[in-house]
Amino acid sequence: MISAQAQKPTRIGYVDMNVVLNKNNNYKASQKILDEKIEQWRKEIELRKIKLKQIQEQFQTEKILLTPELIADRELEIKIFADEIISLQEKRFGPDGDMVLERNMLLKPLQDQVLTIVQEIAKEKKYDFIFDRSSEGTMLYSAKNYDISDLVIKRLNRNKKIQERKEKIEDLKNKAKN
Repeated sequence: MISAQAQKPTRIGYVDMNVVLNKNNNYKASQKILDEKIEQWRKEIELRKIKLKQIQEQFQTEKILLTPELIADRELEIKIFADEIISLQEKRFGPDGDMVLERNMLLKPLQDQVLTIVQEIAKEKKYDFIFDRSSEGTMLYSAKNYDISDLVIKRLNRNKKIQERKEKIEDLKNKAKN
């Protein structure tokens, strides 16, 4: 006796997080704030590098007039200043630096919201897998009919409108009480 079991076909979808996030005004505003901070940090580091170069040039000019002890002291000061610049770069742009922390603080809430919506859609539409097309996982081919990015964007906008309505109702209730 041979038993045959029918297998349920696997349902796969994908979302392009870059498209979803770039169509969101909160993301754009957060990204702009982050870009401004990054630019400010880059300028801060660049100014210190310019100052270091000036100190080094001044030292080279004065070196012939200095005693060996003073030369050693100045070289140590220059090395310490150069190390401070490297430490600042690491603090701002390193793997645990200000840029990563700031990005997480500004963008994580929106990314979490998108992830929640993707999970809701996956459950409703009975998807087995949802991939992020913009991530490092290589997707060599994808048919457009499996792209749920537009659906995620619509849900984000709908949730935003619902939240705005709730806030208006709360404001009206508070005004009515006063």
